[in-house]
Amino acid sequence: MSSLHYLTTRDNARIAYRLDGAAELPLLVLSNSIGTDLHMWDGQVAAFTEHFRVLRYDARGHGASSVPPGPYALGQLGEDVIELLDALGVKRAHFLGLSLGGFVGQWLAVNAPQRVERLVLANTSAWLGPQEQWDARIAEVLDAEDLQDTAATFLANWFPASWLAQRRPEVEPFRATLLATNRHGLAGSFAAVQGADLREALKAVRLPTLVIAGQFDTVTAASHSELIAEAIPGARLLTLPAVHLSNIEFPREFEGAVLDFLLAP
Repeated sequence: MSSLHYLTTRDNARIAYRLDGAAELPLLVLSNSIGTDLHMWDGQVAAFTEHFRVLRYDARGHGASSVPPGPYALGQLGEDVIELLDALGVKRAHFLGLSLGGFVGQWLAVNAPQRVERLVLANTSAWLGPQEQWDARIAEVLDAEDLQDTAATFLANWFPASWLAQRRPEVEPFRATLLATNRHGLAGSFAAVQGADLREALKAVRLPTLVIAGQFDTVTAASHSELIAEAIPGARLLTLPAVHLSNIEFPREFEGAVLDFLLAP
């Protein structure tokens, strides 16, 4: 396992990141969902590093990254990626983001398309409104005595009920990560999603794009992925029989689809 590195951004956030794979390979950036860290991609590293140098990072407010005061804007999260690429001297990279990471990928596709080679958007949405519904979620996270209920809600939204009932080993690291996540990082990230509406802007995107949906996703419904794929000219859509973390539930199918797309001529 590679060691953890840190980047201090222009607005003084500290972003933790890891690099795996040979330095001469093309770069693939992996971007995580709210309430997770770069370890959500541990299962994919072996497959992806056969073909790519893999950059994983903890979004601001998560994992080993710092927790700047919120609320965060989606543009800040996108700029964090651009600054990472700049620090590594990489002009263009492939980008794979799930959920919040998918929002970041869409922002990059709209605002910095020259930095993205091919784009994979998994279990995400271009808009998760109306904005008012997020106010209660943000207040709830900030006011809770602890994050036990918050963690339980996240896990119920991420995994099949049968996995939770069986306490499947795949679930437990995510439970631990949620309970260790700073509530201000969660709330700040909720605000970034709350303020995001990329529906119209996506129509101008001209990047090769793969959209991966979860058939049983209650967070970012499969219909949201369909709308993204319809908005981006030429985008491909794959629907897996998954809930929200499709890379965990169907890792081989997920990896196969991503690699087929990224390696296609």
